[in-house]
Amino acid sequence: MQLHFLYLLAMMAMIATILTTAMVYQYADGELPCPLCLLQRLAMFGVCFGLVLQFRYGASFQNSGISLFFAIFLLIVSVRQTLLDIYTRAGHEYIGSTVFGLHMPVWSVLIALALITAFAAQMLLWGDTRHNRRVSLRKFPVLRSVAVVLSLYVVLIVAINTVSVAVQCGLGQCHTTGYALLK
Repeated sequence: MQLHFLYLLAMMAMIATILTTAMVYQYADGELPCPLCLLQRLAMFGVCFGLVLQFRYGASFQNSGISLFFAIFLLIVSVRQTLLDIYTRAGHEYIGSTVFGLHMPVWSVLIALALITAFAAQMLLWGDTRHNRRVSLRKFPVLRSVAVVLSLYVVLIVAINTVSVAVQCGLGQCHTTGYALLK
């Protein structure tokens, strides 16, 4: 069971790293996220929410299902954005820089596929979770501490992102032309 929690911690750490990188690009390089990019962030936050529930209440298909649902949502949104940006449209240029030669929507497709595969592997490796529900992180104090810190970090990223979206979009539709409340 300790390996299971390590597995979940690694998934959450990777998502937190990805979200942090996206926010660094936003604040350091001035690359404002488009509405579809914001939906991709929301989907990653949703995956983290399901993982936090597993840390808090133990392994269950319900908590994995929440994360899996958001991973599928991430795949749908990122595939849509990737397909929209394959062909350049008048008045629309590809937004954002590349990481290792790929734009963020393409990375999001790969991330979503990796997450879906990871949850399938979780279900194969740890199977029926009815008896595992009683096993929680309380039996592993070091892992519990790491999970709490990582969960709080993700909550902090969510809070920063929420404020950022409010400043960027105001009460209207989001655009990548500037912060609506700072104009």
